[in-house]
Amino acid sequence: MSFSKLQLFHAALIPLFLVASALGQTTKVSWGVTAQGQPVDLYTIKDGDFRVQITTYGARVVSIVTPDRNGKEADVVLGYDKVSDYESDTYYFGSIVGRYGNRIARGAFSIDGKKFQVPTNDGANALHGGPVGFAQKLWTGRVISGGVEMTLISPDGDMGFPGELTAHVRYTVHGHALHLDYSATTTKPTVVNLTNHSYFNLTGDGQGSILNEMLMLNADGYTPVAAGLIPTGDIAPVVGTPFDFRTPTAIGERIHEPNEQLKIAGGYDHNFVLRAKPGMHLAAESYEPSSGRTLTVTTTEPGVQFYSGNFINGSKTGKFGVRYEKYAGFCLETQHFPDAPNEPSFASTVLRPGHTLHSSTIFTFGVRK
Repeated sequence: MSFSKLQLFHAALIPLFLVASALGQTTKVSWGVTAQGQPVDLYTIKDGDFRVQITTYGARVVSIVTPDRNGKEADVVLGYDKVSDYESDTYYFGSIVGRYGNRIARGAFSIDGKKFQVPTNDGANALHGGPVGFAQKLWTGRVISGGVEMTLISPDGDMGFPGELTAHVRYTVHGHALHLDYSATTTKPTVVNLTNHSYFNLTGDGQGSILNEMLMLNADGYTPVAAGLIPTGDIAPVVGTPFDFRTPTAIGERIHEPNEQLKIAGGYDHNFVLRAKPGMHLAAESYEPSSGRTLTVTTTEPGVQFYSGNFINGSKTGKFGVRYEKYAGFCLETQHFPDAPNEPSFASTVLRPGHTLHSSTIFTFGVRK
C-alpha cells in the first residue's frame, strides 16, 4: 500500500466542506446515510503521525494509520470505504459488539430463575448480540477531549435482552495508543459483554495474510470449545499445545497442526484466560518483522478472544479495492468469557440496576528497529 493511496482514501472519506466541528485533534464529518436514510458521522482523532477514524455506524474503528520502522504510514485495520459496505458486513469489522459479545449457547440464558431468548444467528447459537446487535446500530457521537464518546441506548427487550441498557464507549488517542473505555447501566438485571472487533494486519490493510506475524498471549490457559464454538466450561493449560503463545510465536507456525480444537474452529477462535490482576494488565503483544510494527494490548478484562480470520473467504472487497482472503487479519477481543451466562464457573456477566459496568482496553502501536 503506498502513501499516495492512503492520501486518496482519506481524502475520499473526509470531504472538507462537510467538517462540522473540531476539538483539539478530533474532527467530525458527515459520512453519508444508511439504507434507511439515517445520517452517519465519521470522526478522525489525530496525534502527530498516528490517526484513527471512528464511525457512528456500529461505533466502528474504520482505520488506524501508523508508521513503520522507516516512517512509512499504513492503515493496519481491515474495513470498508463506505457505509453501505458496513451495512452488509458479516465479519463485524471494527465494530463494538454487544449486548453480549461472543457466543451464547442456543441464545438462551436465565437471570434469577427467569429465562430469556436471543434470536440465533450463528447456527444454533447467538453471536455478538443476535442478528441485529450493537454492530448494526447507529450510535450517537460526541467530541470529547482527545477523542470521541459513542453512546447507544438499547431498549428493554432489544434482541430479547432484559432492561434498557445505556452504553458508552470512549475512544481517545494518546501518542500512538488508542484507549477504549466502556461503561454501561441498566434498568433491569441483564447480561453484558462489550468488546471491539477490529481486525489487525500490521503489514498494512490488504497486504496479505497475518500468518507470519509474531504473537504473545499472556495466558497459561484457554477455554476449549465444542461444536458451534461454545466453551465446554473447562479451562485447559496451553503448555504442550498449539495454543501456547506465552513466548512470541508466528501465528501460522502451528495453525495447521492436526489438533481437534483447531479443526473445530478452522484455526484460532478461542478465549484465552489472562494472567489477570486488578486494574490494567497485559493481554497480548504482536510484532510484524518486515515493517517492524508492534501492537501491545492491555486491559481490565479477564480474557481475550484470539481469532485468526478463519472465516474470511474472499467474498468481501475492502478499502483500496482489495479482496479479503482467509487470514487477512486477526482479532484480539478483550472480554469476559463466551457463554458465561450458562457457565457458573465463569465470572458473572450480570449487570444490575444501580451498578455501572466499567472496562478499559488500550491498543498501543510502536516499532522495533
